[in-house]
Amino acid sequence: MAQLNWEGIYPAMLSPFDENGNLDFDMFAKNIEAQVEAGVHGLIIAGSLGEASVLSNEEKYELLKHALKVVNGRVPVLLNIAENTTADAIKVAITSENLGADGLMLLPPMRYKSDDRETVAYFRAVAQSTTLPILIYNNPVDYGTYVSLDMFEELLLEPNIQAVKESTRDVTNITRLKNRFDDRLKILGGVDTLCLESLMLGADGLVAGLVDAFPRETVAIYRLVNKGEYKQAIAIYRWFMPLLELDIHPKLVQYIKLAATAEGISTPYTRAPRLPLIGEEEQRVKKIIADAIATRPLL
Repeated sequence: MAQLNWEGIYPAMLSPFDENGNLDFDMFAKNIEAQVEAGVHGLIIAGSLGEASVLSNEEKYELLKHALKVVNGRVPVLLNIAENTTADAIKVAITSENLGADGLMLLPPMRYKSDDRETVAYFRAVAQSTTLPILIYNNPVDYGTYVSLDMFEELLLEPNIQAVKESTRDVTNITRLKNRFDDRLKILGGVDTLCLESLMLGADGLVAGLVDAFPRETVAIYRLVNKGEYKQAIAIYRWFMPLLELDIHPKLVQYIKLAATAEGISTPYTRAPRLPLIGEEEQRVKKIIADAIATRPLL
């Protein structure tokens, strides 16, 4: 079984499109290079921020293959699984492993809100279909399914279920998880506006969103916390907060694509039903981005 250390910064990668709605693989590669050069520790392809809901599985596999080619072994590349049925999720897991993915992020079943027993059975069935390391996405706020500590006790019977993207918005859950599982379960903070708190409470890393536009600043916060240089980390975090708040909004894809476009590492285009921003909203978001770029800290 492949091993990941589940530490550091894992960008939830954008899926850039051209003006006709086709995947822009050149821009995708440009963003990947910006992430790797900044020192990220892994990439997650086709997550919510990557617009998984409007990508076909074939497009997800093409993004995975392209990322693997560009990365060329420098960092692990994971594919996200967000499917409606257990059978489809298993197919994606098997195909991802065959294509060379280094790991998987796994969401609970889409559309149907599974109960605890069904959720555990779903996760374990997918885990048993592959040898790839798995990151469970625990986000009851957006997806309605809470993975409890008792559920993780069952899930950890599968040796390749190794980590959680902790997006409950309750930072005390990090301590509960550490007290219960210690290093049996690695924790990656999953909410940008709680990233510093998560790291300082013992999260092993982050699955981040604004890192897609500002990879150097995101990696800097992680490194400073690891060195105990909290004052410097807080200073960057306070500068970052207006941007990080773009990640906790239903239009996070449009917002973060605009930020990454301003940095020259994305396009602004999304697929319907997402539409371009207009009017006051567009002006407000662009001002947040411009103000941040104008005042960015020296690293």
